[in-house]
Amino acid sequence: MTVGDLDLDACSREPIHRPGSIQPHGMLLAFSGSDAGAPLIQASANAAPALSLPLAQALGQPLERALHPQIATAVRSFLAAGPVPSRPVPVILTELPGAGRHQLLAHAVDDAAGDRVVILELERLDGLETDLLDHVYPRMREALERLDALNAPTDLLSCAAQEVRALTGFDRVLIYRFDADWHGTVVAEDGNGRLPSYMDLRFPASDIPTQARELYRLNRQRLIPDAGYAPVPLVALPPVPEGAPPLDLSFSVLRSVSPVHVQYMRNMETASSMSVSILLHGALWGLVSCHHHKPKAVSYAVRSACDLIAQILSVRIAAVEDRRDAEHRIALQAIQARLLAAMAQADPFIAGLTEHPDDLLRFANASGAAVVFERRCTLVGDTPTEEQVRGLVDWLAAQGEPEQFETDSLPALYPAAADFEGKAAGLLAIAVSKLHASYVLWFRPEVVRTVRWGGDPRKPLARDGRGQGQGLSPRASFETWKETVRHRALPWTAAERDTAAALRHAVIGIVLRKAEELAALSRELARSNKELESFSYSVSHDLRAPFRHIVGYAELLQELESDRLSDTGKRYLNVIVDAANSAGTLVDNLLHFSQMGRSELTPVSVDMNTLVAEVRETLAPDTAGRAIEWDIAPLPTVRGDPVMMRLVLQNLLSNAIKYSRNREPARIAVGCEDRPTETIFFVRDNGVGFNQAYEKKLFGVFQRLHRNEEFEGIGIGLANVRRAVDRHGGRTWADGRLDKGAIFYFTLPKAGTAKPDLRDLDE
Repeated sequence: MTVGDLDLDACSREPIHRPGSIQPHGMLLAFSGSDAGAPLIQASANAAPALSLPLAQALGQPLERALHPQIATAVRSFLAAGPVPSRPVPVILTELPGAGRHQLLAHAVDDAAGDRVVILELERLDGLETDLLDHVYPRMREALERLDALNAPTDLLSCAAQEVRALTGFDRVLIYRFDADWHGTVVAEDGNGRLPSYMDLRFPASDIPTQARELYRLNRQRLIPDAGYAPVPLVALPPVPEGAPPLDLSFSVLRSVSPVHVQYMRNMETASSMSVSILLHGALWGLVSCHHHKPKAVSYAVRSACDLIAQILSVRIAAVEDRRDAEHRIALQAIQARLLAAMAQADPFIAGLTEHPDDLLRFANASGAAVVFERRCTLVGDTPTEEQVRGLVDWLAAQGEPEQFETDSLPALYPAAADFEGKAAGLLAIAVSKLHASYVLWFRPEVVRTVRWGGDPRKPLARDGRGQGQGLSPRASFETWKETVRHRALPWTAAERDTAAALRHAVIGIVLRKAEELAALSRELARSNKELESFSYSVSHDLRAPFRHIVGYAELLQELESDRLSDTGKRYLNVIVDAANSAGTLVDNLLHFSQMGRSELTPVSVDMNTLVAEVRETLAPDTAGRAIEWDIAPLPTVRGDPVMMRLVLQNLLSNAIKYSRNREPARIAVGCEDRPTETIFFVRDNGVGFNQAYEKKLFGVFQRLHRNEEFEGIGIGLANVRRAVDRHGGRTWADGRLDKGAIFYFTLPKAGTAKPDLRDLDE
């Protein structure tokens, strides 16, 4: 690919981790296997100094014959020491005759067939002898001491940029942070004035395509010593299978980079660059990006030191952001508690939300709010008109009544909002009823702001005088370009979204409790209450609060006294927190189980197709990244309690997803069989299955057939399924075979054919 042939779509699809070539400041050798007899299957065209035979003859030869003797000895010892890691590690410093001193690095990858391939890379050290670990360590130690003395995020970022530049000698070091849309902003910078400052400039997401960001996440380091380099191709052992992909160089230190990026560097007038990724909780947060006006190499030891600085920086940033998030959540939870207390005392209960308008607005840091319940609309603060709010609610309901909806650009989704974006350009809404279009809505006004871009982001392609494309020339001058952003509000934070969801569940819980208070207790409820009343009371009033106190004070002790605790003490605290959290979860599930026996059955027509689709949507986070083949047969509309039917399907589908997690692909089927007096439903998976001899234990409380280390859970989900189905007068059973999958059945009687089964659920 030449630069003149490039386009943005091709950039986003380019397999940059398999370039088929390397940069020329080193050599690469790939062996099929991880022992001394592994044959050489690929090598860079410049690898002759590292081989004992000419390249054409060395291909196919075992490692000991193919490699130069002094390298072979070191590699043999390295392989004998244990498994080869998936990320490069240093093996030896070696002098190659006629080629100078090199750092030998090794790592392993899997090829397209799943076979292990060991990759050896020899990186040239010409003029970098003073940049080895013994020289770098004192400077790195001072850098870490400086970082440790700082707390403010801006100071940490500035210090990190300064220390990386001091270690590397680059002309300019930037720290670049991604936002939610993957645009990046320069948040810290250190330079010598030779290259222009980019501080506070923003760069569009298209500058770093999706697959490049993923590669930055996987491989934290990348070096381009000379942007004018000519790629060195990899030579493979013939015959190469037709269609076989090039060698995966995701973790290679010599990997050749995309021509797009080379052109990008030329447009920036930088001859060399280095980047180190900053990850927070495993996600790409930003980059430490280094530039130099002329070619410049940096040793592996220096790059590793910069990587360590970036990791320390990420830990410190995460600590600051997590602390702020925790403080924000605690404040929101306190407001939520006050709102719920007001609702518990108000009549009608929903009026409790609007009796404390300041709390309702502070709960989502909003300028206005509306409560629409059973077609009554109450406005608080600066809001659209009641008519506009009702129109918005109708639009939300037409979207399928999402349980929660949020956007910081409502006019882009709901054009009618353009008429009131000064009051509601941002919307956070929660649905609080399934029977009526009832919502609590929070509004934020439009915030007009100016964004400083590093060049016009709308002009990614340069054209010559004849109008022909010249490839990617992103903002060739990189002059500051200002854009006025309209029609957007401040975005909703994760804490605000999560606590809104918690409030929704609490409100729905109040709705259900109010309904229970008005319902007459049946004979089954009386029997269940007799068995569970004292237990439920003791759990709710005597156990839940102590568990929360244990967790809260243990976490405070970890935060405030961590420096005084020994490693053993910290471990004990972690055990206390984990155990208390597990016990609290167990108590909550027990309460849920006991409440199911007391709640009144409210049978209505239930479309099982819709219910399955909604449950699958709810479980979508559990299936993310999974290969699952769904087979959902047409299902009938039945008469039943929708809440309990949802619980039945959610437990069965959740179990199918969980116990098939080791299958590739997992296969999950949902179907039914029509009988004269009942409808039989089933959920089938190809998971780990179970021994049929223990089928009767499956539906009992705390009965589990798999260890918690294998599959999480407490053994109450299927007990809930049986109780819910029994309340409808149906039956439950299961068929399974170890490692062959399982089928779970439940039935619902047709109208007038059966009465609820009151058998003891624990039999």
